Amino acid sequence: MKRKVYDAAMAPMREELVAMARWVQAKGARVVVVFEGRDTAGKGGAIRAVSETLNPRACRTVALSKPSERESGQWYFQRYVEHLPTAGEIVLLDRSWYNRAGVERVMGFADEAEVAAFLDQVPAFEKMLVDDGIMLFKYWLATDQDKQEERLRERLDDPLKRWKLSPIDLAARDLYDAYTAAREAMLEASHTPHAPWTLVDFNDQKLGRLTLVRDLLDRLPDTRIDPAPLDFPPLDSPPARETYGILAPLAPYRVESSGRDRA
Repeated sequence: MKRKVYDAAMAPMREELVAMARWVQAKGARVVVVFEGRDTAGKGGAIRAVSETLNPRACRTVALSKPSERESGQWYFQRYVEHLPTAGEIVLLDRSWYNRAGVERVMGFADEAEVAAFLDQVPAFEKMLVDDGIMLFKYWLATDQDKQEERLRERLDDPLKRWKLSPIDLAARDLYDAYTAAREAMLEASHTPHAPWTLVDFNDQKLGRLTLVRDLLDRLPDTRIDPAPLDFPPLDSPPARETYGILAPLAPYRVESSGRDRA
């Protein structure tokens, strides 16, 4: 999908997202959106599509790193609980407690007993969240292996994206089918009436973002709350210029023009 087409389609949804966040704050709602999927599926871009125009005080992204030694000794869900939203907040989980059913299982970071305990407990855990009033949305971003390979290679070759590539990502290349099996077991155990999964095709990431955002907005209640009117009278005097006493600002960065630009 071309960028201009994407931006034109996303523009009205960005306004709806802002109105949705205003509704969340006004109603004291609590929203959690889980973003899961294969490496390179596009979780970061999907999260930015939801959050980029929202007040960061009202919409938080949570991306937890490897658990500490202390966290490893806790009840598995414990470190996620402290990141759940309070009234008026939206929390976007860049991966989530489902790490245990995915990467931890496939890469051997959790044994089968730990995985089985997780799959047994997660429906009850999520039911407690929903019963307490949290609005929980779970998205799995799907991508074919050829697209995954293309994106991994792009990360390897692009110095601005190289940080996204880890040894675990490279090791996972030979485990595509194992991740498929782990996903299917996860869906079988945790696709419930109170916390269903939604699968979104992210082979075309822009189209995937549009699909996900549209689905999220459609599944929320009528969220239209207009902003409170604000009076914006003219200034009583001509606009003032910035003045400096103790320090002066840096000189503007000098942009060198190429011969082609001058031509």
